[in-house]
Amino acid sequence: MKADLHVHTTASDGRHSPEEIVRLAVDAGLDVIAITDHDSVDGIDPALLVSQEFPGLKVVPGVEVSTDVRRGEVHVLGYFINHRDPEFVDRLESLRDSRRLRGRKMVDKLAGLGVHIDWSRVQEIAGGGSIGRPHIAQAMLEGGYVLSPKEAFVKYIGREGPAYVKREKLTPEQVVELIVRAGGLPVLAHPADIEGLEGLIGRLQKVGLAGIETYYDGYAPRVVQYLVSLASKYGLIACGGSDYHGLEKVGETPVGGVAVPPECVDRLFALARRKNLASL
Repeated sequence: MKADLHVHTTASDGRHSPEEIVRLAVDAGLDVIAITDHDSVDGIDPALLVSQEFPGLKVVPGVEVSTDVRRGEVHVLGYFINHRDPEFVDRLESLRDSRRLRGRKMVDKLAGLGVHIDWSRVQEIAGGGSIGRPHIAQAMLEGGYVLSPKEAFVKYIGREGPAYVKREKLTPEQVVELIVRAGGLPVLAHPADIEGLEGLIGRLQKVGLAGIETYYDGYAPRVVQYLVSLASKYGLIACGGSDYHGLEKVGETPVGGVAVPPECVDRLFALARRKNLASL
């Protein structure tokens, strides 16, 4: 079973529509793909609908939610969520509102630095999806202020950049609990650089953490081995994916470009079946 459990669409900060992502997954020979947009589930139904044309592909309803910790942020993925759960949908809407407010403030800060981009253009790039920093980076690229979206983050809008603005975030524990209430399986995303990782895993496992992302774009074999050992130590499922956004013209790992062992995917589905999750 070939899978990519971490993919973004135009419902947040990806370049491709949910329908296009499904077709990319089919072209890549995938059996399973998880739609995991930032603070948004709007891409799930379109992906599920078009996937009916491809009975060999399973689309897992997912989400990625940013959380706040003392020295940075932690992202949590949710798999097999009930993406129509009213509490869950309302909470995500609140988080998207904070993204819009943060984006507008960042555009204002950029103007103070001599980088003049139109807020209306940022909204156009987002296309009605959850507004994120990649949309601002794209507007900066179009304006000739940077040579790549990556440069925009490094020089301006990264966490240590002069135009960075904080936004409303939940704690990791709150997000894990929210995903569990929405009938999902919470998984800690790209955790290699998280400070105090083992302590965080222990805390999150108490409130429902099901896995950690171990097979991830750019992770060296020694990093993967370390994360796999942590997953084994704590009885968690080792997951993985490309974190594909489609924003970089060269060098970005494509959909399905990270090898996730089939047994990891089997374990994830087996846990979903044991918990009788509605979206399975």
